[in-house]
Amino acid sequence: MKPGLRTRRLRSQRGGTAMLHAEQIEELINIVSSLDRDMLIDQFHSFRASFPVDFSRDFLQHQTVDRLRHLFIALCLQQQRMPEIAAPEAA
Repeated sequence: MKPGLRTRRLRSQRGGTAMLHAEQIEELINIVSSLDRDMLIDQFHSFRASFPVDFSRDFLQHQTVDRLRHLFIALCLQQQRMPEIAAPEAA
């Protein structure tokens, strides 16, 4: 993983994928709501999923920012994975 990036995938004690808790969903929504169009598009292209996420840059460019956020949150929830977001630099 690249330095300054964070990601989490939840696992149950038996090794299966666990559901995100309400606090984690709220954190996910806060993270995604802070992303602009370019950051969202980059997230779509770098997100590691169990299936191909092959939206073209042209398709993504023609979606509203709200639609991109909706699609990306749905992707994160389906995969039960928090996005990899660069941590803000300390001043």
